Amino acid sequence: MAITDIPEYAHLTDADIAELGAELDRIRADVEADRGERDARYIRNTIRFQRTLELSGRALIFGSRKRSMWWAGATALGVAKIIENMELGHNVMHGQWDWMNDPEVHSTTWEWDNTDPSAHWKHTHNYIHHKYTNVLGMDDDVGYGLLRVTRDQRWQPFYLGNLAYNTVLALLFEYGVAAQHLELGKKRRTPEAKAEFRRNLADVGKKVGKQVAKDYLVYPGVVAATTGRGAGIGHAYRKAATANVMANVIRNLWTNAVIFCGHFPDGAEKFTKQDVDSETQAEWYLRQMLGSANFHAGPVMGFMSGNLSYQIEHHIFPDLPSNRLPEIAVRVQALCEKYDLPYTTGSLPVQYAKSWRTIAKLSLPDKYLTATVDDAPETSSERRFKQGLPDGQRLTSVLDPQTGARRGLRSALETVRGRRGLAGLLRRRGSRPMRRATATAPAQIRRDAA
Repeated sequence: MAITDIPEYAHLTDADIAELGAELDRIRADVEADRGERDARYIRNTIRFQRTLELSGRALIFGSRKRSMWWAGATALGVAKIIENMELGHNVMHGQWDWMNDPEVHSTTWEWDNTDPSAHWKHTHNYIHHKYTNVLGMDDDVGYGLLRVTRDQRWQPFYLGNLAYNTVLALLFEYGVAAQHLELGKKRRTPEAKAEFRRNLADVGKKVGKQVAKDYLVYPGVVAATTGRGAGIGHAYRKAATANVMANVIRNLWTNAVIFCGHFPDGAEKFTKQDVDSETQAEWYLRQMLGSANFHAGPVMGFMSGNLSYQIEHHIFPDLPSNRLPEIAVRVQALCEKYDLPYTTGSLPVQYAKSWRTIAKLSLPDKYLTATVDDAPETSSERRFKQGLPDGQRLTSVLDPQTGARRGLRSALETVRGRRGLAGLLRRRGSRPMRRATATAPAQIRRDAA
């Protein structure tokens, strides 16, 4: 099931983890010391670009007489909303630009173009999610209280709708984010808890009302009153309103894809609560590295994802400027090489497909699944490596005496995947020697993990 002993799963000693934490601290210190004018110029240029794009999109919608102009306007507005939510809202509210002491781009003043009030989002995301990343029972982002994404979540008939739920969630993602802080399934027994829920519900209702009025009442009304004539007023209103619907759907689908690629593909591990009760900063770093995933992106794709294509680096340093994550990634990958840790990444289509595959697969009861609860692509624990090891023996990495290279978690994972692939091949062939072939796997793992 979920990882219960993070150091052992990582094949690292306490001293190894402390050394890793110190090296990551040096990366943070280097970036903080180097922040300056080029970073400030980047965020101000991004704000100008986003606002120009939004105005252009609305202008195209305003004057659209052809379907091509309508699509161009809706697309430009959707892209502007993506940039505002991901490269601006998400990152500004993380405090990445607070060092500038500019009230326009400060985490305490930014209110984003989203139905979720910024104060709610900063609590559920900045605090709960980033502090308790992928900790079962603590991080609501593990399935969002709706989806089954790990076998640690007990199967219920409700999960048969996993695929349908995620389709709706993707289309209406901004509303799912707004509902998350409300914890609608939570029982509130005290008057204080009930009063707090009513306040939060009122805050969400007010923000949703503002967004709906802006996108579907005020702007379409202005378009209709300005460009419509007689019976054409209704047509002009519908064109503007549906363009805003399309822009929000574009933003919601893209946001869902980026976030799911960072949290639910194979290799984004889950953890039990006992692991974080007394973890050090270095152990927190390690959990972020194991619990997050990246996807390949160039400058444009990185910008459009709010640089969350570097989700691992963002989780390690959530308050460092997003434009620095590509250079940070080079140093983090070097540390993964040094400590033989996995660096989970892949193309966006592949990572997103893996997330959907997990959601589809886990809609079914466990009896229909083939992998074990400790050794599945989406669910794993340190027990996946311990077949054939004496009771009480801890997993750890070793240094090759000739090369000095460390053999630890990544090497052990490669061995396990090779064993699983061999067993699957023999099973598909119906080969009788399968038991004999797979029986040798624990010894190989032991040699690689010892």
